[in-house]
Amino acid sequence: MLLAYRLVRLIETYSADLAHGLLAKVQSSDKLADYSKVPAEELEERVYEIYRHLGDWLLGKSEADIERRYEEIGTRRKAQGVPFSQVAYVLELTKENLWEFLKSRQMDTPVEAFGELEMLQMLDQFFDRATYYSALGYEKVCVADEVASVSE
Repeated sequence: MLLAYRLVRLIETYSADLAHGLLAKVQSSDKLADYSKVPAEELEERVYEIYRHLGDWLLGKSEADIERRYEEIGTRRKAQGVPFSQVAYVLELTKENLWEFLKSRQMDTPVEAFGELEMLQMLDQFFDRATYYSALGYEKVCVADEVASVSE
């Protein structure tokens, strides 16, 4: 667990660079055209928040905390007119961006590699839940919109 903790601290240290790099990937991706509706500062701040407080998200936050935060994000993206496929893709890119960063640091020993595997499991669980709760928030807006249109 100590190695995973060191890796988390490394990510938190470089969180601004990671967030900026992810923003550039989102803005240059043909798959994410509707993310132009999301202010760049907002997106970069949300991603920075994940990277900067990764230890809290992985070890300190409850599932209810993840649920609240990511339902809010899903709801907001729906209101901004971003298709959910793009929301899910950005979450996936956020995780991939972390792994590219860690690979560039080249862990030298089997123990360090094990620390990476341990962290991979925690990250996968976090991002899977983030995607699920983003979808839930997104769907709640869809249902509310359908109810409103039926009532009219």
